[in-house]
Amino acid sequence: MALFSDLTDDDFKHVHLPVDDISIDAGAMLYNAGDRALSLYTLRHGLVKLTHYLSDGSQRVVRLVRPGGTIGLEALCSDQFSHYAEAVQDSHLCRIPVAVVERLDRESPHLHQQLLQRWHQAVLDSDQWLTQMSTGSARERVARLCLFLRDDKTGTCLLPGREDIGAMLGITTETASRIIADFRRRGVVTALTRSHFSLDSKALQSVAGIYDEAA
Repeated sequence: MALFSDLTDDDFKHVHLPVDDISIDAGAMLYNAGDRALSLYTLRHGLVKLTHYLSDGSQRVVRLVRPGGTIGLEALCSDQFSHYAEAVQDSHLCRIPVAVVERLDRESPHLHQQLLQRWHQAVLDSDQWLTQMSTGSARERVARLCLFLRDDKTGTCLLPGREDIGAMLGITTETASRIIADFRRRGVVTALTRSHFSLDSKALQSVAGIYDEAA
C-alpha cells in the first residue's frame, strides 16, 4: 500500500512476480553498497539507516527510513545499490522486484506519479536529515533526533544504541551518552525501558531550536 496505493485491481493483473514480506533483525544488513539492485523495499515496521562510508573508514548516515518509507529507489535507474542499508530496529519490509515496478510504470498511469512523489520525498528527507542532524550543537542534534523518531500517537520514541546515535549525528558515543543522561536528569526524556523513552516535546523543541509557529 505504501507504493501502490493508487493502483486498481486491473493494474495488479500485470504483476507476475512475487512481492515478498520479509523480516530482518536489528543490526542485520538489508543490502550493501555495490550489491546488485534487483528489488526495492517499503518499510512496514521498524527503522532502517542508509549509510555511506568515507575514504578514511568513517561512516555517515545519510537518511533514516521510518515505516511507510521506500528504500532502494536507485534500483529503478541503476544496477547497483548506492548505500549500505542496515536495520536499526527489528524491521518488517515488502520486497518488490524491479521488474514489477517497471512493468506497472509502463502499463499503469497511476504509478508513475506515485514514483515521482517517492523520489521527491526521498530527496526532501535526505535534505532535512543533513540540515537538522549535521548542524548545530550536539545537544541540538540529539534533541532533533528524539523528535524525528517520536511516535505522534504515543509521544514516545525508540532510540538506537549510543554508538549508532553518534554515527548518525557526527558526535562521539560518549557525548551521545552524556547528553541523553542529562536529558533524563532534567526530565526532558523519561526512560520506559532501556531504549524506549517518553518525551517532553516542548522541552526538546526548545533545546533543538524548533518553535511551534502556531504558539
